[in-house]
Amino acid sequence: MTPEKTPGSTELVRLVAGREISTRLRDRNFIISLVVTVLLLVGLMGFQVAVSSGGDEGRLGVVGDATQIGPAIVAQGEAAGVDVTVVELDDEAAARQAVEDEDVDGALLDADGSQPQLLVQERDSTMEAVVNGAVSGVAISSQLAAAGVEVTEVPQVEVTSLEGDDGNEQERVLTAIIAISLLYGLLIMFGQFVAQGVVEEKASRVVELLLATMRPWQLLAGKIIGLGVLGLAQIVLIGAISIVGALAFDVVDVPGDLISTVVSAILWFVFGYALYASLFAVAASLVSRQEDLGSVLTPTMLALIVGFFIAIQGATDPSSTLAVVTSYIPGLSPLVMPVRQAAGDVALWEVALAVVLMLVAIVAAVRIGGRVYAGALLRTGGRTKLREALAAERA
Repeated sequence: MTPEKTPGSTELVRLVAGREISTRLRDRNFIISLVVTVLLLVGLMGFQVAVSSGGDEGRLGVVGDATQIGPAIVAQGEAAGVDVTVVELDDEAAARQAVEDEDVDGALLDADGSQPQLLVQERDSTMEAVVNGAVSGVAISSQLAAAGVEVTEVPQVEVTSLEGDDGNEQERVLTAIIAISLLYGLLIMFGQFVAQGVVEEKASRVVELLLATMRPWQLLAGKIIGLGVLGLAQIVLIGAISIVGALAFDVVDVPGDLISTVVSAILWFVFGYALYASLFAVAASLVSRQEDLGSVLTPTMLALIVGFFIAIQGATDPSSTLAVVTSYIPGLSPLVMPVRQAAGDVALWEVALAVVLMLVAIVAAVRIGGRVYAGALLRTGGRTKLREALAAERA
C-alpha cells in the first residue's frame, strides 16, 4: 500500500487561504457591502458630473440683427464662465415681453447705438459685465475700423503660476482623500474579518482540529493571505472602476495623477494590511468570545483612527511637521504617505524610507505576534495575557 502523502507547508497555507476566501464569498453581508461601495462610488462620480455640468447659463435677447454683437457676447460669457445663448428679438415690445415671461434673462436694446440699454427682471452683475464687455469691444472695433485702423487678432495671455497649478493639486489631494477613506475602511473591515475568524474557531474548538494537522503559523499565514488576496482584489476592482468612471465622465483634468494616486493607495494597502491583519489576529487569539473582542482590538483600532485623521489634516498641509513625521511611522504611514505623495512634495528617498520602516514593523509583528498567537490559540475560558501566551509558546 502506498502511504498517503502529507501536505507540505505551502499546501496547508494555500488550503487555509482558499477556505477563508470561499467563506467570505458566500457571506451575503460581504457581497452587499461590496455592491454598496461600488454604487456609492459611481453615485459620487455622477454627482460630481452633475455639479460640474450645472454651471452658469444664460439667455440674452438682442433686438435686431445680432450678427456682430452676438459672437462678442458669447465670447465674453465664456471668459466669465457663463454659457450665454443669444436670442434675436423683433422690437422693444417683444424684448420686454420676453423678459417678463422669463424667456430670456435680459434683453439688449440699441446694441450698436449711442445709448444701449439692458432690460432685466432682476439685476445680475455677471450678465451686466458680459454685456458691457461685449458692447465696449464691438464699439471700439467699429471706431478703429472707421478710423482706418486694421484690427488684428488679439493675442491670448499665457498665465504661469509660480506656485504651480492649484486646481490640479486640489484635485490630486481630493482623490487621495477618497482613496485613503476607502483604504481605511477596508483595513478595518478585513482586519475584523481576521479577528472574528480567530475567535469563532477558538469558541467552536475547530482550531483544535486544525492544529492537529498544521502548525499555528501556517494557520495564521493562511488566514492573512486568504483575506489579503480578497481585500486586494476588492480595492483593485474599486480602483479600476474609479479610474474608468472618472475618465468616462471627465471628472478629472489630469488622468495620470488619478492613476498614480490609486496605484499608490493599492500598494500602501498591501503594507497596511500585512501589519494590521497580524495585529488583529494576535489580539483576537487572546480571547475566546466575540463579546471580548472589542477590548483587545481597541489599541489597534485607535492607531488606525489616529492615522486616518492625521491623513485628513495632512491633506490641507502635506508639508506640515505632523504630516511629515507620521508619514514615516509604521502603522500611520499607509494612511498619511499617500496624501503627501498626491501633493507631489515627497522625494523618492522618503517613500523608500517609509516602506523600509514598514517592512521592519511587519517582520517584527509577524515574528512576535506569531509566538503570541501560537501560545494563546489553545487557551480558552477567559482573556489570556501576553506574558502567559509567550510563556505557553516557549513551553
